[in-house]
Amino acid sequence: MPSVSRRALNSRKFRPLIGLPVALCLIAGIFATHSACGQSIPDDSFLTWMNTIAQRDLERRAQTIREIHTVAEAERRKQFVRQELLNDIGGLPDYQGPLNAKITGEIHADSYTIEKAIYESLPGFYVTANIYKPNEAGRFPAVLLQAGHTQEGKVENQRIAANLAMKGFVVLCFDPIGQGERVQTYSRQLDEALAGWSVPEHIQMEAQSELIGQGLARYFIWDAMRSLDYLATRPDVDASRIGAAGCSGGGALTTFIGALDPRIKVVIPACYPSSFQTVFPTTAVHGEMAFPHFLASGLDIADFVEMSAPKPWLLQANDTDEFGFSHEGVELVYHEAQAWYDLYNARDNLGFMVAPGSHGMPLPSREAVYQWMIRWLKSGKGDFHEQPVTMFPEVELRATPTGHVEDLPGSLKLHQFLLVDLRKEEKQGSVSNLLAELKKLQISTDGSAPNIKVLNTKSSTNITERHLEMESETGIWLDATLYLPNTTGRNPAVVIVRDGEDLGVISVTKLAEKMAARGQVVLILEPRTSRLKNTEGRDAGDWMSDLQANLIGRNLPAMRAHDILRGVDLLRHRPDVDPDKIRGAARGVAGIWLLLAAATDSHLAAIWLDKTPSSLRSALDSSMAVDLPDAVIPNFALSWDLQDLVTAIQPRQVFWTDPTNWRLHVTALGPSYRYRYVPGDLTDELDAQDDAYIREFLK
Repeated sequence: MPSVSRRALNSRKFRPLIGLPVALCLIAGIFATHSACGQSIPDDSFLTWMNTIAQRDLERRAQTIREIHTVAEAERRKQFVRQELLNDIGGLPDYQGPLNAKITGEIHADSYTIEKAIYESLPGFYVTANIYKPNEAGRFPAVLLQAGHTQEGKVENQRIAANLAMKGFVVLCFDPIGQGERVQTYSRQLDEALAGWSVPEHIQMEAQSELIGQGLARYFIWDAMRSLDYLATRPDVDASRIGAAGCSGGGALTTFIGALDPRIKVVIPACYPSSFQTVFPTTAVHGEMAFPHFLASGLDIADFVEMSAPKPWLLQANDTDEFGFSHEGVELVYHEAQAWYDLYNARDNLGFMVAPGSHGMPLPSREAVYQWMIRWLKSGKGDFHEQPVTMFPEVELRATPTGHVEDLPGSLKLHQFLLVDLRKEEKQGSVSNLLAELKKLQISTDGSAPNIKVLNTKSSTNITERHLEMESETGIWLDATLYLPNTTGRNPAVVIVRDGEDLGVISVTKLAEKMAARGQVVLILEPRTSRLKNTEGRDAGDWMSDLQANLIGRNLPAMRAHDILRGVDLLRHRPDVDPDKIRGAARGVAGIWLLLAAATDSHLAAIWLDKTPSSLRSALDSSMAVDLPDAVIPNFALSWDLQDLVTAIQPRQVFWTDPTNWRLHVTALGPSYRYRYVPGDLTDELDAQDDAYIREFLK
């Protein structure tokens, strides 16, 4: 690539370098002041701790890359990367059956036609698509155009697809899972998706996939590969000339398919291909946009580009991307990959551009797509300038009669495929193997007293309340409150896990006061959580912390179980606590962390779970599983369920009230569980049954 002057870089103006074969270059503000890690990190001990591990993983990887100096070494690295990527997502589906493709309608424009198509990625797993083709005979190069996170899916790329068709390409745009006509939580009665929109659906589907050791990206990639299968069967497509492009979520899928499928000859990802050096401490990436254990496996985004070198790639970024895919992060990928392309004497095959504006594909980015595709798939013959096109509304571009694939005969949803895989692969594990698995999850502690910082103390006639911070692991500080009864000697104690919920109809604070009044030393503990805000609704749980932990090879529920045990360690070392009489209580998914803690460490003499889901495997029974990201342990459901944890804890008491399903509704499961009655307007009885439960639990 030609050099660009500092003055040009600082001008903040986009000036595309159109002349071919010159690659598109750094356009604006590439050297804006940012740290090596890109984004500023909030004052957040958990996120900072995870980011430190992530950057350490990335530096180890960088050292590996620096030691590659020959094509032979690069080829060996490619083999390693491909195997790790497939391992991380649980491989690809083993299915080579028919697509059963059919055209359900057409729209005719002046110089191109839009076909509406349906085909099957897996048996009964329908993909809805639009195919844009020139209005002339022949075999044309093709482009697979991936959609971002617009709820309407395939129609978001209509302007790009129509322009490419006018320039002599066949273009396929398909609905990703959870978008367009493939919504997974659609309610006919409400005429809307129960999850809200596509991103919460993706979050819940990723958690469901993790249960059986898969990554959601596995199914997005498979849809794209099957879409390529369809393109290759078309008589108007030259299968030796196929490119892929997409922005944001579509940029992620373009990156994956461009690296993993050799049929793709040209790759243009936009607003995604940014190094995790900058992306990790942000909420930019969603479940289908990342691979489980990715950083722990020694990988970064540049590996996708390098794995397919010297295939032509154009990396696109914007100068003010508000979603975390900074142009600085894309530049890191570009410069590293340049060295690889130099090994293959193919530097001109790798392009990088920064367009003005925020996250998305403005006109300069779109015209760069046309130019790059024309250059590599049409020998540079054609006009890259965008032309005006007729824009059709989403309802006219639907491939199904109703706009919902679930109305097609035999249609299946993703959770049903996951459930089939679970049934195929599950094998009941022993309690001894379960305990060994818990050890691998790093739940246990060294038993030492944790460091604490006392923030303030309040005293009343019967109770002293001490607000403090507790260090669970080096650098991980947790919020906690001690309730100390005004008694002498060693007292029984209770750890109450706070997860933003009340226990029963009693607030956590009131429960602690009631227990302290009965002579218990009570510790309310909030396990580690990031301050990054969940913007995808309460059903999504702490999905970002789950994703980040998974990337670095850690498990969120296991880390929170460790935090609970550190609370137990704090109590065990207090002179006013009887170390043989420490109990735990938690509500909702926090009860699963408490189960893990009690199964790992016998110092918890008894536990109380309230409104906790009774089974992990049952999270695959429907498309929605509220808070599942807070509870997932990859692969766990293939060998065990929550009742196996109860068995591991016995003969210690597990007191379980009002068990729920994954929609948080109480379910009738028999006499081993306890159920509340409804007091209704009998306000003088609101506390009566919880008081009885407290007495029973503490006796």
